[in-house]
Amino acid sequence: MKNPEIKVTETKLLSDNWYILNKVTFDYQKKDGKVESHIREVYDRGNGAAILLYNSAKKTVILTRQFRLPTYLNGNKTGMMIEVCAGLLDQDNAEQAVIRETEEETGYRLKKVEKVIETYMSPGSVTEILYLFVGEYDETMKVNDGGGLDAEQENIEVLEYTFEEAYSMIESGEITDAKTILLLQHAKIKNLI
Repeated sequence: MKNPEIKVTETKLLSDNWYILNKVTFDYQKKDGKVESHIREVYDRGNGAAILLYNSAKKTVILTRQFRLPTYLNGNKTGMMIEVCAGLLDQDNAEQAVIRETEEETGYRLKKVEKVIETYMSPGSVTEILYLFVGEYDETMKVNDGGGLDAEQENIEVLEYTFEEAYSMIESGEITDAKTILLLQHAKIKNLI
């Protein structure tokens, strides 16, 4: 059900170069009945899915490292980020997408994943819903080296850490990615590893 206190009055396309950036004008009715007009830029890149791969026998996790331009432009000296495997849904449902992305990025072919939560990561400006999963891996599931797709200009390094090593990287500041922190904390709370 749509919020009756919000009325979108204009949507203007600013860019569709990489994803879609719109300038949206809307009226917002406050609790006192007064209506205010607001203008916001909204970035629509589609919805995504992310997964923490874990091995309970070895007590390890698979993470990735790749260059992220926005972090580089905002003070990350190398621009490199350690993250869980993630990608856009494209035309797939969240479970299909995360299984596809896992194989593309890490080289592991999963048959089963478990949904943890769905969340908005930056609700003030980005429309994306991110579906978070966990999935268990072992060496028999390794079908290729991973690293991402050349067609998508991905250059992804696959990393394997002990869970405790990865978890300690939150406190040390080596892991600053929100989805990764959420999934590592979930694993800790649920004693997955």
